Amino acid sequence: MNAQKTEAQWRLELGDRYHILREKGTEPAFNNAYWDNHEEGAYVCGACGQELFLSDAKFNSGTGWPSFWAPISEDLIKAEGDTSYGMVRDEAVCARCGSYLGHVFEDGPAPTGKRYCLNSGALDFKSSSK
Repeated sequence: MNAQKTEAQWRLELGDRYHILREKGTEPAFNNAYWDNHEEGAYVCGACGQELFLSDAKFNSGTGWPSFWAPISEDLIKAEGDTSYGMVRDEAVCARCGSYLGHVFEDGPAPTGKRYCLNSGALDFKSSSK
């Protein structure tokens, strides 16, 4: 999949998901597809299909969004500074296509101490049972 597209192409391709992936939107907590998903498999970027996180790294953060303690590889995710809403935090962005996924915090479990708190609408899930 070509990860270098114009915003018009992304808007057409992503439809309703454009707001989250390209405009840094956020979906409601506890009312999204993957916050309580317990299947084994891989979570991929909803825009370009890059595999980003495995279910083995997913944990219940209590936030209502899918949370992971580590990506498959650190070079798959870029952290970009975010000072919106008077907060200082880091956005988690797909390194391949630049799409917004959610945020990364330093309050996660061992072994990394990180919490990648992501929007289900920014992800697709590939079950390993298929």
